[in-house]
Amino acid sequence: MTTASTKPVPAADAPAEDPFRYGWRFVPRPTPDDPHHLEQVPLTLEDVLHPEVGDFIVHSDRHETDRMYLTAVLRARLEEAGVAIVLSDVRIAWDIPDLRPHGPDVMVIPGIRERQDWSTFEVAVEGARPALIIEITSPETRENDLERKVEHYARAGVAQYVIVDDAGKGRGKRRLRLLDYRLEAGMYRLHPSDAAGRVHLAIADVWLGVEGDHVVCYDDHGVAFGDYATVVRQAADAEERARLEAQARQEAEERARREATARAAAEAQARREAERAQREAQAREAEAQARAAAEAQAQREAERAQREAQARAEVEARLRALEEELRRLRNGA
Repeated sequence: MTTASTKPVPAADAPAEDPFRYGWRFVPRPTPDDPHHLEQVPLTLEDVLHPEVGDFIVHSDRHETDRMYLTAVLRARLEEAGVAIVLSDVRIAWDIPDLRPHGPDVMVIPGIRERQDWSTFEVAVEGARPALIIEITSPETRENDLERKVEHYARAGVAQYVIVDDAGKGRGKRRLRLLDYRLEAGMYRLHPSDAAGRVHLAIADVWLGVEGDHVVCYDDHGVAFGDYATVVRQAADAEERARLEAQARQEAEERARREATARAAAEAQARREAERAQREAQAREAEAQARAAAEAQAQREAERAQREAQARAEVEARLRALEEELRRLRNGA
């Protein structure tokens, strides 16, 4: 049994007013009473930049709404045609030794036809890398998306990096702008938006724009891809279905593990019972053999005693006959 600490330990650079504002992770910290004890530890800005599997990173509702919308539109646009897969909130491990993993909001990866249940997409293993990454900034972590990831994604060879930047300073109202970075000669160059303030997502042939406080995707004729609320709801339903399916798979796997453990224990018990029965049978057989040997020995002893008694009787009879002959001879003299 594992427990979560009710007194989390703040990280060194976590904001003093809310040490968990970036998110948290559970770290094994065994105690004398609980060797499986887990301690809730707040994430740092560096942790958000390079997350670990299982980290909980805090995002606003609008951030998640835009992420689900973009994911749903790009999947409908690309996956049905087999052009690319679209991953959302999946960790990616690069094939560059000194570049640590990231956790993009949305990434489009050509060269792979089917999504798998990745928690980390490993570029070196899969032999494919994102052609497009979209990050949606949060006021607390903007610097990661606006500065460090620009350098990192260029080094990783991501052809297009688009930032949906909330420049609203975190005061309750979003003020979005789009930043479009294109890889040229191994470095990113910031491309201007079109006259309508939209950015072209090259791999999907989709235009990305801003309406009010959210993003919208358009085709070449300026027609939006689906009703925003409907797409978001469908995306949320799809994510919930995926979550429930993953939970069902996990429960099935856990049940299978328990059954396998119980089966192994039963088989081990049966083996022990069989071995004990074999040892007992061998002991009984050894005892029977010993008893038979003892009886045979006793029989031989009895026969020898009988032969000896018979021999004594014969000797005694001859002695008596000799004595009788001696007496007869004496009397005759």
